[in-house]
Amino acid sequence: MSGTLPTPDDVRAAAARIAPHIVRTPMLRHRLLDELTGGTILVKPEPLQRTGSFKLRGATNAALKLDPAQRAAGVVTHSSGNHGQATACAAAMLGMPALIAMPADAPAIKVESTKRWGAEITFFDRKTTDRETLAETLAAQRGGVVLPPFDHPDVIAGQGTLALELFEDAAAAGLSLDALAVCTGGGGLIAGCALAAETASPATQVWAVEPEGWDDTKRSLEAGARIANDGQGETICDALLSMRPGAITFAVNQPRLAGGLVVTRAEVFRAMRFAFEHLKVVAEPGGAVALAALLAGKLDAKGKTVGVVISGGNVDPAVFAQALAA
Repeated sequence: MSGTLPTPDDVRAAAARIAPHIVRTPMLRHRLLDELTGGTILVKPEPLQRTGSFKLRGATNAALKLDPAQRAAGVVTHSSGNHGQATACAAAMLGMPALIAMPADAPAIKVESTKRWGAEITFFDRKTTDRETLAETLAAQRGGVVLPPFDHPDVIAGQGTLALELFEDAAAAGLSLDALAVCTGGGGLIAGCALAAETASPATQVWAVEPEGWDDTKRSLEAGARIANDGQGETICDALLSMRPGAITFAVNQPRLAGGLVVTRAEVFRAMRFAFEHLKVVAEPGGAVALAALLAGKLDAKGKTVGVVISGGNVDPAVFAQALAA
């Protein structure tokens, strides 16, 4: 993997590269959301993306940049589900073998969706296994290429295409974003969004939103260095349980982000229910944290135009039922 930092130009190149292979998700608005927050809220609903999350953007961009020999050898990654599905989908599109290492406790819906794309799956213990080392070992055994879930320049550039689309759609509506709230785990999505904002919407403040107990990006930004989680926090937001920011993602994010926000399980469930009842969007817990921060008043939207990413919708039915009942 190259350690070169991605640039805003890389995000724009990725947008052109992946356009034939992904869905350009719409910009949603709802009067009630504006009324509750006092702002103009623009929602980017990535559950409507192929494979149900933004992850297809980065996986597709990275896969398309592999040379023929690398494609023939196939790709390996580790993922709790969304990146695994995306990598499996991108590999299927290009006729490549794919091996996905998934936590043994990954939601069944994500496991089954990954299998449907034809990928091979191997399971590991989330608490005792170094997933990066596992992926490297598996790739070495097979001669394959590791496509990490977030800490890779081509993955980051692909994820940033989400923000480019939102900035373009906002401009078409005569709006410019004062702030953008982004669901954050390892930091790949928000790194891409921050790069997109740098040239497409430089006045936009980009905020990282994380679940309680997994606020490594917030704490790392405040400390000026990467700080790890203790792994003991609530695990409902399974898509956001990275132990610490990536080296590349943090190098991109540290000078660019406005800061970090943290939300609780109850706030996440409220956001999931709001998205379902009013936006008609199914959001998984990790995909709802940015909306949760907005609805909880943790990001002041009064008199502002604020973008909110709903990053994924691959939720276990039992968990979704809990959210609707909360």
